[in-house]
Parts: sequence; structure tokens; C-alpha cells
Amino acid sequence: MGATKPKIVSPFQLAIVLTLSFWSGSFGCLAQTGTNADKPTYTKRVLESTEVDLISSYYAQEGENAAVSGGIGTEELTDAAGSIVVSIPLNDNDVLTIDAGVSAYTSASSSNVNPFDGSLPADAFVASSGASRADTWANFTGSYSHTSADRNKVWSGMASVSSEYDYFSIGFGGGYVQQFHQKNTSISVNAKVFLDAWDAIYPSELRPFATGGFGSFRQSELTGNTDYAPQFAQFDNEKRNTYALELGFSQILHQKVQGGLTVDLVRQEGLLSTPFQRVYFSDVADTFLEGFHLADDIEKLPENRFKVAFGGRLNWFASETIALRTYYRYYFDDWGITSHTARLELPIMLSDAFTVRPSYRFYQQTAADYFAPYDEHMSTDRFYTSDFDLSEYIANQYGLGVSYTDIFTKLQLWKFGLKAIDINYFMYDRDTAFGSYIATLGIQFVLD
Repeated sequence: MGATKPKIVSPFQLAIVLTLSFWSGSFGCLAQTGTNADKPTYTKRVLESTEVDLISSYYAQEGENAAVSGGIGTEELTDAAGSIVVSIPLNDNDVLTIDAGVSAYTSASSSNVNPFDGSLPADAFVASSGASRADTWANFTGSYSHTSADRNKVWSGMASVSSEYDYFSIGFGGGYVQQFHQKNTSISVNAKVFLDAWDAIYPSELRPFATGGFGSFRQSELTGNTDYAPQFAQFDNEKRNTYALELGFSQILHQKVQGGLTVDLVRQEGLLSTPFQRVYFSDVADTFLEGFHLADDIEKLPENRFKVAFGGRLNWFASETIALRTYYRYYFDDWGITSHTARLELPIMLSDAFTVRPSYRFYQQTAADYFAPYDEHMSTDRFYTSDFDLSEYIANQYGLGVSYTDIFTKLQLWKFGLKAIDINYFMYDRDTAFGSYIATLGIQFVLD
């Protein structure tokens, strides 16, 4: 991975996805609606009582192809994240969910946005000790869902805000689910919009050239090509908009078999380049300072991108204790990337309370049209990147999860009962000298 922060999956986002599995197991209760005293009627509540999820994760990665230093250099990064998700039943049919989280990371690659602000000589394979080595990301999301009285329709809406040192984002969206045939069939549609704004930060050696005029960067200390003149200009547009639409279909095919299909459409426009990622040209003489290769330019990518993904899942409940979950996705975009994702998960119930879930995920993608490794682009190219997230690669991920569930919430903490504990570990490996792991812990409490 060449980016400053992991792009495949952030620890916070993965932890949120894992927590959703808790919600899917929520049990409804019977609440009296009472048309009259003699013949009361009952409806199953969508959510029995307030639920609180505490989520934490720790992520670490290492690699040798940092995009911050043009496709070479350390990619060491650690990220610790925590969040709290509170789901509140407003009545029998409506649920309000509040999600707040913080993620703090330390990144060797992002420290080299300014490799000259530390006490050691600048080196793409050594982290700088300057301020750019660490940052904090914060997010707040609120969502609301309404379920019809017959429980066959669900409407939902969400709004979010997130921020870090060079980035700010707001998002909103909504969804609809319709179930048919005694809930054996369902269709869904979800739409989201994210409006993002960069506070663009450029590699330190390019900042004197930011206005497009003449600059100097410790000229007397340069080696190699001492007439350093990068073809660099600031971005005029520092905004990015993302529009996402997801269509879903699921069907119970057999007493023990369930399947589903999804189609995802994503349109992005605006600043899709990362301003602090360097690029080097093979037809331009190299310039060095303290042994660090100074940038010829920054990453430049088109201001539009269209992504399409088709997914399918098939779950087989072999017995009361063993199930097999399978998933496949095909992806393509107009930047030239195609990819295949296949995933297997084997939940095994060891008892009424404990389940283990070994899993395996395979991923393969082609390179973007604009990708080339370190020092292989041409200065005449219109677009260019050396971010190995956009390269051709194959990746394998191995995982193991353990869950504890107590629907009777025997263990009490103040007014809350412990409902579930979920622990997961995933190890990820690419064939481009990159690897990572993530450990997550989720604890769910229910208000008694």
C-alpha cells in the first residue's frame, strides 16, 4: 500500500462492519398496542431496548512502496481506534442510532511529507520525527429507521461528519427495504452522498513553488541535478463529491440455503488525487537533498471516476452447529482497474454461547491506467501515480473470530446486561511486499 493511511479497510470501518452482525441478531419482544381491553393485539418490536456497542481495534502494517515518497520507502503504520454505538428504540417501529468514534494513527510514510523536519538525515525508508508522523480522525454518525407495522418495509436515513488534519467530510443518505413472500424475498436500495474538502498539504520541497513561480529549496545543498525546477502547481479545486447507490436482492432458496445479489454504483468527482504523494519522472534528471529524492511532481489523477461492482453471496446452513458463508464480487472502473474478490467463512457453534468463525479472503486486481512504479513515469504524461493501491497485485487475508452471546444477559453492569462479545483477528498479505494485521474487540450491552 502506498498511501499514508490504509485504504483497503480502515480499522474503524472494519470494526463498525463487525458490529452490525450484533444488530442482526437482536431479538424483538411483544408489546401491547391494545385496540380494546377485551381483545388486545400485539406487535413485535423492532428493537427490544437500548443497546450500546463498545468497539476497539488495533491495526499495524508494513511495506516498501510508500506513495508519499513516490513508490519507495517505508509504509509502517499503526492505528488504534475506538467507538461507541448507541441504538435507541423510540417506539415499537422506530430506532435512532448514534455512532461516535476516534482513530489515532502513527505513520512512517506520512512523516515523510516533510522528511527534513527531524534530527536524522532524510530517508524514504526511515520515519521522520516531525509533526506529520501522527494524526487523529474523528467521526459522528446519526441514523434513523422506521419499520412498517407489518414489518415488511423499512425506511432509513443517515447523516455523518468526519474530520482529520487535512480533510473534512459530511455525508447523508437513505434506504428502503421491501420484503415479500412471508419475508423469504427482499429487495433493497440505499443511496449516500459524501461532500469532502481537502486542506491540501504538499511535499515540503514543493511548497516554495506553490504559486507556480520561481522558488528555491536549500539550493546550495542539492546534489545530482542542482537546477531543481519541478513541474508543480497547486490544485485549483480542493473538493470531492461521492455519490453511491446500492441495489440488493436476497432470497431464501431452500430451508438451509440463502442467497443474495448486490449492485454498487459509485460516482466521484473533484480532487481525487492525494496532494502529498510524490511522483518521479524517468526523463528528468534526479535531484537529492540529504540523500532524499526530491519530487518532480505530485500525483495527478482525473477529476472523475465511475465504479461498478456486482456481488453475490450464498450461505449454506449445513446443520444446527455449522454453516458455510460464501461471497464473490466483480469490480471495474473507468480508470482501468478490474478486480475479483472471493471470501469463505465457516461459523461453528461450539455451544449455545460460543461460536468460532475461521475465514479466508482472496483478492486480485489489475493496475490503473495511470500507475507506474518509482521513477518510471514520463513528464509528458497527463496523469500519473505511484500509489501501489492502484497497482496490479494479489492479496490473501486469513481471519479468525470468536463470539460469545447471552440472550438472557445474565452478567449485569449497572442497568445494562452483557449481550455479546466479539473478537476478531485478520492477517493480510500482498505480493507487493506489503502486509498488515488488525485485531478488533466488540462488546454489546442491553439496557434491562
